[in-house]
Amino acid sequence: MYDTIIIGAGMSGLAAGIRLAHFDQRVCILERHYTIGGLNSFYRMNGRDYDVGLHAMTNFSRKGSKRGPLAKLLRQLRLRWDDFQLAEQLGSEIRFPGVSLQFGNDAELLRSEIAEHFPSQVDGYDRLVGSLLGYDDLDGDDPNFLRSSREVLSECISEPLLVEMLLCPLMWYGNARQNDMDFGQFCIMFRACYLEGFARPFKGVRLILKNLVRKFRGLGGELKLRSGVSRIHVEDGRAVGVVLDDGTELQARRILSSAGAIETMRMCDDITEVEVAKAGQLSFIESISILDKQPRELGFERTILFYNDSPRFHWQRPEDSLCDVRTGVVCSPNNYSYAPDEGNLPDGIVRITTLANHDRWCSLSDNQYRAEKVAQHDAAIESAVRFMPDFRRHVIDTDVFTPKTIRRFTWHDNGAVYGAPNKQLDGTTHLENLYLCGTDQGFVGIVGAIVSGISMANRYCLQP
Repeated sequence: MYDTIIIGAGMSGLAAGIRLAHFDQRVCILERHYTIGGLNSFYRMNGRDYDVGLHAMTNFSRKGSKRGPLAKLLRQLRLRWDDFQLAEQLGSEIRFPGVSLQFGNDAELLRSEIAEHFPSQVDGYDRLVGSLLGYDDLDGDDPNFLRSSREVLSECISEPLLVEMLLCPLMWYGNARQNDMDFGQFCIMFRACYLEGFARPFKGVRLILKNLVRKFRGLGGELKLRSGVSRIHVEDGRAVGVVLDDGTELQARRILSSAGAIETMRMCDDITEVEVAKAGQLSFIESISILDKQPRELGFERTILFYNDSPRFHWQRPEDSLCDVRTGVVCSPNNYSYAPDEGNLPDGIVRITTLANHDRWCSLSDNQYRAEKVAQHDAAIESAVRFMPDFRRHVIDTDVFTPKTIRRFTWHDNGAVYGAPNKQLDGTTHLENLYLCGTDQGFVGIVGAIVSGISMANRYCLQP
């Protein structure tokens, strides 16, 4: 009998496990995959390590800061700032036809860019920032939470192009809803990206995961890999345990699931039908190029570049094609301010992310799948180099991961990177002792996922 069983060894599940183990709970984390991390995982191929999800950690705060989500999670998990060894971004950019906006870890940079390129909109931008500073991330009863972000933005900013440009990075880094964004989610992501900013450990996501697992196991927590949950057993309105894929049964006083809302409901043996239509639709393909030079040597100095090839931002699943390369994200993990003793990464790396259709990718034969990975990799680069220096002559190795890869790492329906559009902010389900954490609870990104696990553990699993 466990105090808490946690489904999923992603960032939120690991964080929840650490928090509970600190209070001497008997905790078991169950993970179907052979490795930890979920979307924010890694793999090794041809002697190189590849991050699956990590472009950057958002919500950056400098060492010694007592404010913000990063400082909160370090306190709650009793970790040191140095455990993450974060290097700040060099600077990022939003590029639309004819105009670009730079931003970094100093919020004043973006404001000065808006003042230069959209001088009539500065006062409105200041009103917008002022309105979201006091927003409560967990207040689902706030009447503005589910409002359209486009609608709220139009009340402050009269220039449609600026509205689209501000939305672009925030949707790319944390929005499961097509074409628009809940204002509550907009507030979370605005602070995470524009007011706090980006950072990355020199060794990538592996360092973060290593320290989380070490902490969890050091506190006596159990982590079982290749242990997928096939069923959550329900008796008299309570979840009493789980049945694993191999038939093993485990009992628990409560269950915390990071598998996703719909995916969790499908496991419950008191539910006969699940509203699959509510599953998220947005998935990605990521094209990774290994270069023989550092990107800065080729003239690409941005940490992250968000681009869109028309004045209206494209944010929906491509229905008639495998991918939509009209918009994308270019990230170079080389372009961070690493410590002098670390130097830089041994290879130059450019990662390009574009929107993809999960169903179309899954319908391909094995031969078609391999061919389309190459074709879509080339198409993504051809689109991206309209907004950055052309690096194609310097590519020495490549890899591509698709919605099928994302589904394999996360088990989300449709390979949905950010889960279902409708979030359950309080983490509750139809059962009194089954709770959600992670993406479908409402927080995204590495820091957001960790905070979600901590918050739900504190709220439901540490109460008498």
